[in-house]
Amino acid sequence: MNLNNSRALVVLSGGQDSTTCLFWALREFQEVQALCFRYGQKHVLEADLARQICEEADVPFTCLDADLIGRLSSNALTDPSIAMDREKPAGAPPNTFVPGRNLFFLSMAAVVARERGIRHLVTGVSQTDFSGYPDCRDSFIRSLNVTLNLAMEEQFVIHTPLMWMDKCETWALADELGVLDLIRQRTLTCYNGVPGDGCGHCPACTLRRRGLETYLQRKAQKH
Repeated sequence: MNLNNSRALVVLSGGQDSTTCLFWALREFQEVQALCFRYGQKHVLEADLARQICEEADVPFTCLDADLIGRLSSNALTDPSIAMDREKPAGAPPNTFVPGRNLFFLSMAAVVARERGIRHLVTGVSQTDFSGYPDCRDSFIRSLNVTLNLAMEEQFVIHTPLMWMDKCETWALADELGVLDLIRQRTLTCYNGVPGDGCGHCPACTLRRRGLETYLQRKAQKH
């Protein structure tokens, strides 16, 4: 990929996937900025961790208040009274799905990018490990990319480095980028708001742990 003379805006949550994408973007682009959202999530500490990581990586960081997103629907990520699903229900997304979240995030990111003269957007969504969230699918991203370009008469390119990677492969990419320990210790993926290895039992922690264990086993077998 030849993107050395371009600029990118990374949608950064402070979790494993988006932080991996941040360092991927730093490798691939000449200039990188990060955009974070506070949307009423219970694990809002992730935004503070995202800011810290950007400060240390010398990446310009902006955090926007998007509280409306959390108030539009009833879901386990923004409503403390709802116990989160441990397993995906048959025929429906889990109740940790925040309807419209990635649609809003990327639409707002495109507006911010346009104002800053940036045309490349980076997001950490993955269809391979998408937990049943429809707005993490490749078809959605491709459709939204076309819509944003039509809506603003621009030529945005939405990059999804993790789209076809499972969590094991995502950990491998983090290691390749030299940030495996940073992502393991300093990011927040846990839906219950516990940094690092997390609470150990929510769906996000389970997926993250299994991927790391698989990657470390495979790495050990090679040596």
